[in-house]
Amino acid sequence: MPSRSARALVAPHTALVALFTAGYLAPYLLPTLVGRLSAGLGLGPSQAGLVGSILLLGSASAGFTLAARVDRVGPRRAARLGLTAMAVGYGTAAATHELPLVVLGAVVGGFGSGTSTAVAAAGIAGRPDPHRASALGLLSVSAAAGALYLTLPRLGGGHTLPFAAIAVTAVAVWPATKALAPATGPGPRAGQEPPVTGPLPHRRAGTVLAGAILLWSMAQNALWGVSGRIGLTQAGLSEVALGAVFAVALGAGLAGVVVAGALGSRLGRAVPIGAGTALIAGCVLLSSAAATPTTFATGEIAWNALYPVVLSYLLGLAASLDPRGRWAVLVGSASSLGVACGPVTGSVLSEAAGYPGMGVTLCALLLLIAVPMTAVARHVSGRPLVPGSVRRRGGAPAALLAATTTPTPALVPQLGAPEQDIAPIHLDAPARHAARSAYDLARPSDRA
Repeated sequence: MPSRSARALVAPHTALVALFTAGYLAPYLLPTLVGRLSAGLGLGPSQAGLVGSILLLGSASAGFTLAARVDRVGPRRAARLGLTAMAVGYGTAAATHELPLVVLGAVVGGFGSGTSTAVAAAGIAGRPDPHRASALGLLSVSAAAGALYLTLPRLGGGHTLPFAAIAVTAVAVWPATKALAPATGPGPRAGQEPPVTGPLPHRRAGTVLAGAILLWSMAQNALWGVSGRIGLTQAGLSEVALGAVFAVALGAGLAGVVVAGALGSRLGRAVPIGAGTALIAGCVLLSSAAATPTTFATGEIAWNALYPVVLSYLLGLAASLDPRGRWAVLVGSASSLGVACGPVTGSVLSEAAGYPGMGVTLCALLLLIAVPMTAVARHVSGRPLVPGSVRRRGGAPAALLAATTTPTPALVPQLGAPEQDIAPIHLDAPARHAARSAYDLARPSDRA
């Protein structure tokens, strides 16, 4: 029977994964959200993409707002505020066909999604193995989105169902917030270590990573936002067949996340991030130029198998920059901002250059930004970011515990048995200055 302390450690981890799933569900459902807004409300492709971008801008703004405030507000309170905003916002968007109310609901719901993601990212950064925790979160959201892609086309059209599904997910996740910590208030509680303070560490590496992941997410979600239209108009799939392709693609993403979790730090971070991004660029090129269902399905499935793998390493890399989770939240918010710009970017590029021309542009951008992301990964993996930093056990790829040059007891857990005090041994002066002859080798003349 597991111990009480072991059971207590499981619940917060499960709550973080549930929050991660709820927060990331809207971006994962972006193709069907944009497509159904276009068909159900009579919007053009650019207008529908703009609504999707507004939703994701709300998500990104929540992350930037809460980057360093999750501990101060309290994870439980912040998570509940986010889930409430999701339920109210997405529920309102689902219940009306008035465009202003749909947009308002998307903004409120997007802010709630970003809040949930920020709480999850900050909590995951403090876990013993942030990479594996991120992989488990991506595994969960991929499974949820895949099930919805299989189910929604069979239940009817319109924008109501996907928005309602996200709102229901937020309500279902609410009970898990009981496992999260409440607000700590202005000072530490009795028996608790004082909160870690100090400036944001590793600003150069974090800034480069945040800027690169913004473009990385924008490039991929530019295609993801118009993938539904490519499948329907260029590749000739029906809506049911398109939903099946997306479900299989997300299933491939599940397999990719499992592989990433099993590999852990064996390949480091530079190889999965650099080589994975290069392979994704090829998949983007293939999907955008697809003229047959087979080619489209191949590109989408391969792309979605690689995307969560690289993303899990990027999130783990961000978490290793600051154990308080500030860089994890900021990098995640930069990714959300890139996701928000994706639908509009994809719509504009596809209308200007066609889907194949859009694919060439996005492929070149992904290959270009793979260079700085790989450089940051090599910098982090090649040497400790902080002199004297301690690496965590459990297979975390270069997950660092130290946030400053002087690690605090709250950040560095004790490993093994506690050290015992050693009593000093005092030598008197005659013993310290003993004659050298006392240590000489015995000679035959000494035996007499």
